[in-house]
Amino acid sequence: MDTLVLASTSPYRSELLKRLQLPFVIAAPEVDETPLPDETARATSLRLSQEKARAVVSEFPNALIIGSDQVALLEGQQIGKPGTHDKATSQLRSMRGKTTCFYTALALLNSQTGNMQTGVAENLVTLRNLTDEEIEGYLLKEQPYQCAGSAKSEGLGIALMSSMSGDDPNALIGLPLILLIAMLRRENVKLF
Repeated sequence: MDTLVLASTSPYRSELLKRLQLPFVIAAPEVDETPLPDETARATSLRLSQEKARAVVSEFPNALIIGSDQVALLEGQQIGKPGTHDKATSQLRSMRGKTTCFYTALALLNSQTGNMQTGVAENLVTLRNLTDEEIEGYLLKEQPYQCAGSAKSEGLGIALMSSMSGDDPNALIGLPLILLIAMLRRENVKLF
């Protein structure tokens, strides 16, 4: 392997990957993140993680390329990145007092061999029964408009939550490191 590539412009994913203390480069994948008709949240996250890895393969012919995507599911409805204050307000109001499942998919593509490993980490997050004032105060302080579900568990968003459980707390932030480490080991990448 010549290069480890993170096919994502997410600063959260980049910060998480830095924890592994491996050199990597960032590439911006151009991928339409719209869910397909009748596609489950889990399937959407998995498909998009693979598409992101494949989107930059021509730039990196001898690399391990990481693609990741997160989709939240609340009462059968997919929740993405709100993008705006008003949409974030609406998301958090609909989530208050309820449990949302976050699917964070990971794809590791060896561009030299074509081998693609995939997996999905699931995390359940229950929000407290928040007031409109608490939601507004949080959004004004943290502005999590590029986060699925409108809350950053690694920041002040933790104050919105009454419980959290799942496969990997890093996945909730955006990159399932436990899955990634297992995949890197299968590609003979040494961390120590």
